[in-house]
Amino acid sequence: MAIRVQIYLFQILFLVFVVSAERSDTRFLLTSNASSGERHSEEYCVMYDICGKRSDGKVLNCPYGSPSVKPDDMFSSKIQSMCPTISGNICCTEAQFDTLRTQVQQAIPFLVGCPACLRNFLNLFCELTCSPNQSLFINVTSVSKVNNNLTVAGIDFIITDAFGEGLYNSCKDVKFGTMNTRAIDFIGAGAKNFKEWFAFIGTRAAINVPGSPYAINFRPSIAESYGMKPMNVSAYSCGDTSLGCSCGDCPSASVCSDYAPPSIHIEGSCSVRIGSLKAKCIEFSLAILYVILVSIFLGWGLFHRSRERNPAPIMKPMLNVMDGSELHSTNRPKDENLSSQVLEDVPQLRNGVQLSIVQGYMSNFYRRYGTWVARHPTIILCSSLAIVLVLCLGLIRFKVETRPEKLWVGPGSKAAVEKQFFDSHLAPFYRIEQIVLATIPDANGISPSIVTENNIKLLFEIQKKVDGIRANFSGSMISLTDICMKPIGQDCATQSVLQYFKMDPRNYDDYGGVQHVEYCFQHYTSADTCMSAFKAPLDPSTALGGFSGNNYSEASAFIVTYPVNNAIDKEGNETGRAVAWEKAFIQIVKDDLLPMMQSKNLTLSFSSESSIEEELKRESTADAITISISYLVMFAYISLTLGDSPRLSSFYISSKILLGLAGVMLVMLSVLGSVGFFSAIGVKSTLIIMEVIPFLVLADEKTLLNPVLNLVGVDNMCILVHAVKRQPLELPLEGRISNALVEVGPSITLASLAEVLAFAVGTFIPMPACRVFSMFAALAVLLDFLLQVTAFVALIVFDFLRAEDRRIDCIPCIKISPSYADSDKGIGQRKPGLLARYMKEVHAPILSLWGVKLVVISVFVAFALTSIALCTRIQPGLEQKIVLPRDSYLQGYFNNVSEYLRIGPPLYFVVKNYNYSSESRQTNQLCSISQCNSDSLLNEIARASLIPESSYIAKPAASWLDDFLVWISPEAFGCCRKFTNGSYCPPDDQPPCCASEGGSCNLNGLCKDCTTCFLHSDLYNDRPSTAQFREKLPWFLTALPSADCSKGGHGAYTSSVELKGFESGIIQASSFRTYHTPLNKQVDYVNSMRAAREFTSRVSDSLKIEIFPYSVFYMFFEQYLDIWRTALINLAIAIGAVFVVCLVITCSLWSSAIILLVLAMIVVDLMGVMAILNIQLNALSVVNLVMAVGIAVEFCVHTTHAFSVSSGDRNQRMKEALGTMGASVFSGITLTKLVGVIILCFSRTEVFVVYYFQMYLALVLLGFLHGLVFLPVVLSMCGPPSRCVLIDKREDQPSPASQL
Repeated sequence: MAIRVQIYLFQILFLVFVVSAERSDTRFLLTSNASSGERHSEEYCVMYDICGKRSDGKVLNCPYGSPSVKPDDMFSSKIQSMCPTISGNICCTEAQFDTLRTQVQQAIPFLVGCPACLRNFLNLFCELTCSPNQSLFINVTSVSKVNNNLTVAGIDFIITDAFGEGLYNSCKDVKFGTMNTRAIDFIGAGAKNFKEWFAFIGTRAAINVPGSPYAINFRPSIAESYGMKPMNVSAYSCGDTSLGCSCGDCPSASVCSDYAPPSIHIEGSCSVRIGSLKAKCIEFSLAILYVILVSIFLGWGLFHRSRERNPAPIMKPMLNVMDGSELHSTNRPKDENLSSQVLEDVPQLRNGVQLSIVQGYMSNFYRRYGTWVARHPTIILCSSLAIVLVLCLGLIRFKVETRPEKLWVGPGSKAAVEKQFFDSHLAPFYRIEQIVLATIPDANGISPSIVTENNIKLLFEIQKKVDGIRANFSGSMISLTDICMKPIGQDCATQSVLQYFKMDPRNYDDYGGVQHVEYCFQHYTSADTCMSAFKAPLDPSTALGGFSGNNYSEASAFIVTYPVNNAIDKEGNETGRAVAWEKAFIQIVKDDLLPMMQSKNLTLSFSSESSIEEELKRESTADAITISISYLVMFAYISLTLGDSPRLSSFYISSKILLGLAGVMLVMLSVLGSVGFFSAIGVKSTLIIMEVIPFLVLADEKTLLNPVLNLVGVDNMCILVHAVKRQPLELPLEGRISNALVEVGPSITLASLAEVLAFAVGTFIPMPACRVFSMFAALAVLLDFLLQVTAFVALIVFDFLRAEDRRIDCIPCIKISPSYADSDKGIGQRKPGLLARYMKEVHAPILSLWGVKLVVISVFVAFALTSIALCTRIQPGLEQKIVLPRDSYLQGYFNNVSEYLRIGPPLYFVVKNYNYSSESRQTNQLCSISQCNSDSLLNEIARASLIPESSYIAKPAASWLDDFLVWISPEAFGCCRKFTNGSYCPPDDQPPCCASEGGSCNLNGLCKDCTTCFLHSDLYNDRPSTAQFREKLPWFLTALPSADCSKGGHGAYTSSVELKGFESGIIQASSFRTYHTPLNKQVDYVNSMRAAREFTSRVSDSLKIEIFPYSVFYMFFEQYLDIWRTALINLAIAIGAVFVVCLVITCSLWSSAIILLVLAMIVVDLMGVMAILNIQLNALSVVNLVMAVGIAVEFCVHTTHAFSVSSGDRNQRMKEALGTMGASVFSGITLTKLVGVIILCFSRTEVFVVYYFQMYLALVLLGFLHGLVFLPVVLSMCGPPSRCVLIDKREDQPSPASQL
């Protein structure tokens, strides 16, 4: 994604000719003088006429002095049109002037956008060639004989530094839009000052090498004895009002002073310094808050302790009746030994639990439902399974979505809409196939240079194999040339250093081997031999990696990029042909090239456009073994947990292996039913659904395997089984089933509803993969709950009937004699285990100590506040390599791209509905040449490129509009031309004006009568009329660039303008291309997108023109622009939903508020752990955080409920709650969840290890610590009142049924 290189730099054929012409032909124009006895005076020439040619065709001037001559009127007018500083006599012949005109026309398109620069540039060569006072500042220093004629071989050009400085300053910032760079890079070889520019111009070139045919020595002065003086023509400033340039070409102009580049905004700059310690403001604020909170807590603790020292009343209220309950509170002695005294007075009362209204209704329902199920288990089992199996029929339409844009991009996203607009109105971004060949670092970590003879020849071998790839598509054999981009001609626009040899290995030795490559690194814009096969210069930064600055020879990697044509229709033949070739490409790289590179001690990484999609498909089977193991582990764990303590005499009957297996099957059916339902309605599944939901559902089913009452959780199987076991054996089975459902039914409902709501909140997340996953997961959990209160209850009935009938567990057809199977006796009379005794006798008393409470509160509050501070360091994004299998070849590719790439992705500024009519101001609001608005779009882009650290814009934009306006300009007389019949006339160096195979161009041939399209009088303020714009724009877009006119738009701008319907005066879509700075981190991509959108929004509002930025990666990173907002909103909804469910079912605001506090702390602490582990914030982590709310409920609700139904003071109730629930929370929730989480550690896909194993492991540990350490302390200090009451004793009411 980051290697979208300069593919559209096709029209820079010019640089081969311009720079060669400007360094050579324009320099030969500078010579016209006599050899010996020359005079240096006004109106005298030192170089007049042409006396010969070099073997490469470059003409040479005569070194003969003569008086200046007066031209005829026609010739004089021609000179005045280009050289207004020269009047009267001249020192050049018409042939010399025509040659001058022919050569400078190649440079004019580069400079015409800045009239001051162009005028200074033309004055330099006009004065040298035709000035009547030529002898005053030109001195011939050497001559040579050509065909028996003396010709100029070297001259001194006396010119003031002031003119040189003025010339350079007026031109140094002028842009060449097509290449997104400065014009000086082409006509001055990137000179840093005027002396370097003059040195470049004055160097005598070798035969067939671009440059001057003779040496020019620019000198600021000469001895007075010579009678010479410097050229005295004044240089125009680019800020000159009469020849003013745009702000983009002349930032120093006074008109641009009000538009200085904005200062760089540094985020998070707020900090506080205390001595040598520097902290962020938020960290400092939280530290102060912590001190305040701890101080308040200490003060409250001391006050409370002082009150405890006073005698307390023996009798105290047990319950403040809540919510208008009609039950009255009773008094109970503080000393448990006194309880019998009260009971003696009220023999018809006993201890009970006050149920909320909702719990009462649910208990009545489950009582009747449980009795009916116990009497009709077959009907319930068959009907529930039938419904789920009907849902499973939807699997017939099951499909898996693997297209990245469909997985990670919302269909209504702004970026997706913009991409669709760009693709449909302009052109889809090309497909990328890429190879990265790199050297291996030595022992010191330094990578050797890749630019060696052996490596270049090896690259030719690689290219030969790639060229030989043939892929079968519908019976046709597809090669690279069939699908590659061909901007001009029939050559692929491959980005490779081999382009410096025209992709032909036979040119390697002819061109000079490695030395030629290193030469091209510095002269890729000027040397003809460095021109690519597809007739455009190749920027070394697009084909090399691992270098610093411009030290290309130190590069440690070759980057070979094959741009391939793309299509909007992803299912069409064009895409199919490309995908077929890409598969063959990947296969040959794996089979042939990779082993070859390893034997050469080089690394090779590679990728194709379809690689990610193909690897995601492979990922679907990568963890099949892990999933299978997880089901086996769950089956074994559930079977052991459901059964009784193993006793050899009754194990065959008391075990629950068959019931456990049935439970696992129900879990699988719930998943399949969910997938089947959504498949039936046309929702495609994702790989996350296929791999994560089984983990989650199984983990949830196995983690809450507690034999005690729960208010939250999905440990329904074990809860139900153990609830039935706790019922008195003297009751009939239907009574035990009914009582068990009354006891745990409301708890199961609350837990499942909270879990379903937590998952359902995830459907608000815009990323399709996570949204669909949340939908599937919510329905799977709901179906799992329904199956367990229906089918699983029926299976419990069958299993207990089997046990009572003394039948073997796994072979129920075999009965055991009564002596072997008293399996269910003694259930409920088991002694407390070691863990339960530890919780009640060690853990709880320790937490009751005030010193321990102080430490616990201080530590947990400190960690929570620290986590809040750490949350600010969580970075948005999702590394691509994370979502791929660990053994994917793309892992190495992404690493190498991040390490070696030195160029950023292309960035397009797309303008919608551009009104080009002469009545509109939008042309000047967009362009950046002379007469354009100083705050125009392109000028603003140029300014933004000056601060790439904050704008992430690397360079000014390539502008089709600027180049079009230059192309039709009368000054660019070699560009827009017409025949006498009004049709388009190409430049003189193109057919039909010139032979197509490099033959000579006859200026007196077919195109001799061609004239420029417009005169200055035809234009209004150098702008075309509506009709002129409409007529000439298609000409421009079909014009080929060449040496005579580098501004032709074909290739570079073919897809930059939509011509459909443009005749109305409105261009519906057009784009201006630039590049982002290199983006190596996910946060860089996010920030660059945010910066581009903020920039575009500001400019669009200012200009009142609809503009938007587009880059290929925007669609995938848009979600991260407001991921924090999405996360906080979803978390607030999830926590709020759980709070409301708890409040509605328990009718206890106090308990619900404590649960809310603990949930919030667990989530905040989990985000702190994310920051510590460098886990990024994305849709996956947001879904996990939302799910963590539902799962974290299980760690706190059980203890809170046990505390509320216990009697005594808060410390006593906390001890009792830990004694009854502590062991269950630790063994039944914490340990069992750890088993499920640890399985994820063995996943072959990094995304599950990072976003599920690490995050869920942290969640389990945080839930354990908060549920068994922090929560008990909070309850012992400010827990809710007890719900224990004394109620009438009813003989017909089963005792356990009311205790919930």
